[in-house]
Amino acid sequence: MIFFSILTNFLYKFFIIFIVLICIIFCASMLSIVERKFLAYFQNRIGPNRVGWNGWLQLLADGIKILFKEDWIPPFSDQYIFCIAPLISFLTLLFVLFTIPIKKNFFIVDLNIGILFFFMMTSISVYGILLAGWSSQNKYSLLGAIRASAQMLSYEIFLGLSTMGVIAQSGSFNLIKIINSQKIIWNVIPQFFGFITFFIAILAICHRHPFDQPESEQELSDGYHIEYSGMKFGMFFIGEYISMITGASMITILFFGGGNGPIFPEYVWFILKTFFCILFFILCRASLPRPKYIHVMKFSWRICLPLTLLNLFFTAFFILYFKK
Repeated sequence: MIFFSILTNFLYKFFIIFIVLICIIFCASMLSIVERKFLAYFQNRIGPNRVGWNGWLQLLADGIKILFKEDWIPPFSDQYIFCIAPLISFLTLLFVLFTIPIKKNFFIVDLNIGILFFFMMTSISVYGILLAGWSSQNKYSLLGAIRASAQMLSYEIFLGLSTMGVIAQSGSFNLIKIINSQKIIWNVIPQFFGFITFFIAILAICHRHPFDQPESEQELSDGYHIEYSGMKFGMFFIGEYISMITGASMITILFFGGGNGPIFPEYVWFILKTFFCILFFILCRASLPRPKYIHVMKFSWRICLPLTLLNLFFTAFFILYFKK
């Protein structure tokens, strides 16, 4: 009887994880079409409009194209690492989504160290890009991988520092407790500079425009994934949109009160806020020019890092003053 109960519980959790996984991959895939539609709208041009009603079946055409493309592995590459790299890039930030509480009682894993787990997986994600660039034995791939590593090391420092004010106010690393601490006022107001720097760091870690120098087409011909094709390229492609969803979800939880909101259910508010953040990512891509790589690095160390330190200093001062 006990064995049957354990087995039923295991199968139920496995079924939930499977459904959530399918939903995440489908949403990440659809996001590629949504992005192209909004980019066309923002830039006053025609987007995808040939496949299906108003172009909304373009995803199906892209999927068939990727599935039937030759999955070529360069003979001069380190083949084992070449195959492992896209898998690392695809899975790392996907695992973070399993810890995201869409509702206060709807999550797969409730970690007391939710934010630390997010930092850990973002740090690991750069290994997928680094290994892809190194194993491809291509100078453009290697340059893109080096750029991604340096960018990641620079921006993850103030990614962590920008959340310290939120953690200090809530007194916990647990994502649900951080949401509960924002019942009166969202963190975006008292932690506005923390929010700005966190948003910039998320753009850089996701390699979203204007921080897409590791794969800039004009200089590096797609950078670290230039030698990839077929499903391996598809894993890099979908992985980028999964990282967008993860980043937008973390912004929603840390600075916009998660699912807190009037009238509508919590999951509706959570989805609306996350989608709004993703739209802002797309708007940045549509409107901002790509700066030189050296300017990106200077911006992180000379502007963002001092700003996060000042924000942390004033947050600590106010907490100590009012507690006293």
